[in-house]
Amino acid sequence: MSCKILLCDPIPDTVKNRLEAAGHHVDVKHGMSPEELAEVIAPYAGVVVRSATKVRQVAIDKAENLKVIVRGGVGIDNIDHEYARSKGISVRNTPTATSNSVAELAMGHMFSLARHIPEGTMTLRNGEWAKKQLKGTELLGKTLGLIGIGRIGAELAKKALALGMDVIAYDLYVTESPVEGVKLVSQDEVLANADYISLHIPFDKEKGAAVGTAEFAKMKDGVYLVNCARGGVVDEDAMLAALDSGKLAGAGVDVFIGEPTPRPDVVGHPKVFCTPHVGASTAEGQDRVADLVVEVLLEELG
Repeated sequence: MSCKILLCDPIPDTVKNRLEAAGHHVDVKHGMSPEELAEVIAPYAGVVVRSATKVRQVAIDKAENLKVIVRGGVGIDNIDHEYARSKGISVRNTPTATSNSVAELAMGHMFSLARHIPEGTMTLRNGEWAKKQLKGTELLGKTLGLIGIGRIGAELAKKALALGMDVIAYDLYVTESPVEGVKLVSQDEVLANADYISLHIPFDKEKGAAVGTAEFAKMKDGVYLVNCARGGVVDEDAMLAALDSGKLAGAGVDVFIGEPTPRPDVVGHPKVFCTPHVGASTAEGQDRVADLVVEVLLEELG
């Protein structure tokens, strides 16, 4: 049966081509607000979003024919998913597609922090030869502490182990280590013993920041923090205070409160190396997202 499908955010052209080849009618409309989406959603059986488009109750209430919302990515916080499901609408995502992409970015931030790669670039561009000032450290022999060892955390753990790091992890929902060589410990043990801490947990609006003043106080002095998870997982005021005090030697940050306009004092801090939420943004990862989006839609709609 032919269905109407709406692609709300940029996604590889293969998605549209393959869905049309399967007999579906596909429209592409980018940059809509929840209210604008509500005005056009009625005819569609399937809607695909990435991170930009928000599918809120106002649109769901107008979705007379909607059977499935597909999030091309992991988090579904931009969808009122519980409300959609209460209306009989399936909400799906593509959780495995970009795990390696995000893990590689987290590792890239660790290398940047250890070897001052961004500072090296900036000082050279300013005509400086800061060789003596940019003495780094090796990752070999250091302890990586993971808070969250799901798909992404497990991929990062494998890479860290291959570099000769010791890896410990805490996960509220995991009772057996998914990676040989990784020891599961309490969160306090991760905070107290890690030289690098990488976060791979969702943001819980009700609980707020998972890492704040109390958590920073439990860390060893000179620890490095990497956040490629979600903005809000880290209390940014507490992070800045930890950077200024020396508790944190540096932070690699890909996600921010207030995206796409993060705080200038966060992105401008000299000890913060940052990227604009590009964890999943690799050619290979996006191809896998496209493949899974098509699979999910054909499974749900035929």
